[in-house]
Amino acid sequence: MRKILITGGAGFVGSHLAEKLIEDKDNFVVIVDNLSTGKKENLPKKSKDNWVFIKADVNEYRDISEIMFGHKFDYVFHYAALVGVIRTQAHPVKVLRDIEGIKNILNIAKSTGVKRVFFSSSSEVYGEPVELPQHELTTPLNSRVPYAVVKNVGEAFLRSYQFEFGLEYTIFRFFNTYGAKQSKDFVMSKFLYAALNNKDINIYGDGSQTRTFCYVDDNVGACLKAFYENKVVNDVINIGGESEITMLELAKLVIELTGSSSKIIHVPKLKEGDMTRRCPDNSKMKELLGREMLPLKEGILKLLESNHFAVTH
Repeated sequence: MRKILITGGAGFVGSHLAEKLIEDKDNFVVIVDNLSTGKKENLPKKSKDNWVFIKADVNEYRDISEIMFGHKFDYVFHYAALVGVIRTQAHPVKVLRDIEGIKNILNIAKSTGVKRVFFSSSSEVYGEPVELPQHELTTPLNSRVPYAVVKNVGEAFLRSYQFEFGLEYTIFRFFNTYGAKQSKDFVMSKFLYAALNNKDINIYGDGSQTRTFCYVDDNVGACLKAFYENKVVNDVINIGGESEITMLELAKLVIELTGSSSKIIHVPKLKEGDMTRRCPDNSKMKELLGREMLPLKEGILKLLESNHFAVTH
């Protein structure tokens, strides 16, 4: 039986990953989360014969060491992090503490027989685009935002531990992902929540900044392919959609699909952290996934039909 640790497993993407992993009865999954942004209601609803939840803070060595030394995991998905543009901008020192969690995971992993660490990095590491689409190996990592710095440092730690101790890794650079169970302080769920309640949709600046959006099933599907098929070993991969859309266009699409009477309100631009464009080169992801990705409009409609949508708020 494979013993798997998911840190941040009560968060949005981590909880979807956990649900898929426990479908395989050859996996025993330990979900760790301090519930600062994750939620207990995000945890799997299936019987607990091959998973357990432990409330713990990965940034506290004593918390995570007892769990990792006790279970001796085969694989670790390190997804725990302080997330959200507004939250991370408001608490930069708290963001930097996540470096301790990365160090804790790697130090214990190298000593307990962990075969591979999967790390949730971010498109934020690229900063303002100097080339599009943003390619894993040619686009410079140039953001100075604390959240991006932590992800960049995390990537450097993984490479260093592989070089010095032979600990294998896979780096997932997540671009905007959406789906059920996402908290409402992320753009897609924020827009949908406002539209469904006929409230104003606030857009920073003129709304010309672009993003791509990846449905959570495509995100998790690609990550699991890397896991089960031993792909992207000691390497990095962009995980994200490929069709750019402006925030203004997204707001209009959400209003149209929800039949909302919401008005679009332009508010002052953020001082930092709201990049003008983001678009991944996701050719490695598409090859890994081996199927078509869900188009944005279909993904939004699927989310609106989801029984889970109410619990994302």
